[in-house]
Amino acid sequence: MDNKRIYLKNIKSQQSTLLKEIFHLASNFDDGSLHVKQLHQTLITQATIIEKICAQEQATPANLTDQSRKIYSWIKFLTDEGNLKLHLKNTCYLLEIATQILSMSGQQALQLMIAIANLSGLYQGKRSTGAATIIISEGFINAPKAVLQALVESALVGKSQNNTRIIRTFASTEEYSNVLLELDLIAEVVAENPQGKFYNLDELFDKVNNEYFAGSLAKPRLAWSRINTYRKLGHYESARDRVVISLTLDDAKVPEFVVEFVLYHELLHKHHGTKWVQGRRMVHTKEFRASESQFKFYNEASKWLKKSAFD
Repeated sequence: MDNKRIYLKNIKSQQSTLLKEIFHLASNFDDGSLHVKQLHQTLITQATIIEKICAQEQATPANLTDQSRKIYSWIKFLTDEGNLKLHLKNTCYLLEIATQILSMSGQQALQLMIAIANLSGLYQGKRSTGAATIIISEGFINAPKAVLQALVESALVGKSQNNTRIIRTFASTEEYSNVLLELDLIAEVVAENPQGKFYNLDELFDKVNNEYFAGSLAKPRLAWSRINTYRKLGHYESARDRVVISLTLDDAKVPEFVVEFVLYHELLHKHHGTKWVQGRRMVHTKEFRASESQFKFYNEASKWLKKSAFD
């Protein structure tokens, strides 16, 4: 059953319709409007329909073909209200910048389309005599305005050394990779089973919870996955209240305190939550880093991870 592939024939056109609706809403953006609420409900409905189709085939979204899985993950990602709010807000800002650039160059009559999607690259720009289309990776939904400006200028006017540096610098941050990882994880989790071959996440959670949270932290869902993105060996999904840990750590060669440290780091995301600073989402705050350094084997775990093959 693991090798089964499910193709959703209308998924591309459904995404296209959603992108047009998002672009239209961004033109008159009000994050509390009835239209935004309706869009949110549409996204939830479409994600649920896809999940039901997979269930009927006795499969999961992980069994979707590559394109179908990427679009499903994107739809599911936007069912989180925080993600949808950022997506709409930054689509609105991208539109403002693009409109200014076209106006300054006397091309305001160009038909414009801007989309933020689950893109393989960083961005795409297409120009013709009557139209311009800009597609940007979802990884940029929490990017500062300077990065968004650099993306629009690169897509509409052409690359410059400075803008390329600004874009690539942000694309190398954990902030950017976290979004892409969350998109991947939506469909890629192996199984919500805390028992691995060597480590049991339930047992480790109880230990970490008692030692660092006085047993007060409500247990999230715990799962193993095949994730291994650079040093990113764990992830907390707030929308699902789920901690996902890389199966790479479920190995006799990995010390228990290393697995505990990665789990503790992800539980801190649940404990501290998200802070909004000047319209941007911040997760690794000073308070977060201070808590992280309280881990008993902080230095040993950090050194082990740095010198390991995961780095």
